[in-house]
Amino acid sequence: MDLGARIAWDDTVLPFQLDASDIRGRVARLDGTLEKVLAQHDYPAAIEALVAETALLAALIGPTVKLRWKLSIQVRGDGPARIIAADYYAPESDDEPARIRAWASFDPARLDEGGDAFGQIGKGYFAILIDQGEGTTPYQGITPLAGGSLAACAETYFAQSEQLPTRFALSFGRSRLGGDQERWRAGGVMIQSMPKAGMSVAAAEGTGEGGLLHHRDILDGEDGENWNRANILLDTVEDLELVGPQVHPTDLLVRLFHEEGPRIFPAHPVNFGCSCSEDKVRQSLSIYSAKDIGHMTTEEGIVTADCQFCGAHYEFEPNSLGFEATAPAGTSASL
Repeated sequence: MDLGARIAWDDTVLPFQLDASDIRGRVARLDGTLEKVLAQHDYPAAIEALVAETALLAALIGPTVKLRWKLSIQVRGDGPARIIAADYYAPESDDEPARIRAWASFDPARLDEGGDAFGQIGKGYFAILIDQGEGTTPYQGITPLAGGSLAACAETYFAQSEQLPTRFALSFGRSRLGGDQERWRAGGVMIQSMPKAGMSVAAAEGTGEGGLLHHRDILDGEDGENWNRANILLDTVEDLELVGPQVHPTDLLVRLFHEEGPRIFPAHPVNFGCSCSEDKVRQSLSIYSAKDIGHMTTEEGIVTADCQFCGAHYEFEPNSLGFEATAPAGTSASL
């Protein structure tokens, strides 16, 4: 395969529509972006897999919203994997990439390295938060963890919270191409029935785990037949087709859905990116008193903060922090 053609699809999200089925979707490929996300931390394999899956879901879900700023996925559980979070930042202009970051908190002492990654989360919830920026009220939707994977949780979220039938086919892991070094690659397809006026749930009750709505519970009649047919076709996808790079996303769509009239739209790039800054750290500490800031001060006489997502390290003079600050806000510690 031509190297240039392969690179052209690295770290991209390709929107498409199936005209015969009234279904929309995305194909995502994360290569260098995912490698940078995971390189920020030395995660065990199970945690790496959860972070990779969450970042891939963010890449697929983020562009489906008319997003002005940020979409976040947050997974919290009572197991060894306590928090898995990913943020998708909308492009600031048409010629700029979207940005993704992801992070996890876990208890190494409780982690079962040989166990199923999803099982490390335990009982908890899957949440999607949409923040459209200053002056707006963030939206938050929460559903229980169910289905055996984070992709299944996302499907449940859309069925339960949005009443939108949605499916994901994801693949991720380490791979080596030719003489290249081994690195992380991820790819996935998302399909979603187009919302319609007056759309209602077809099933009397949910057939999913714990009585939750399943994506097949929502549609009936011709719409239900179209949705079931698209699902059958998506079920034929193979892992190597998803992660690439030998199979182009456009070729994959033709292979899967050629009878459904696939129509593609311009692909857009995604990069690793973080929104942390010195000003934001200061703002987060502005609610604390001088006494509280004193408890945060190190033996060296400074206050430090590290970004959980990108690892950026910040150092401040204590008297420049909190609502009782006596030094200008721009005062950083001398390094």
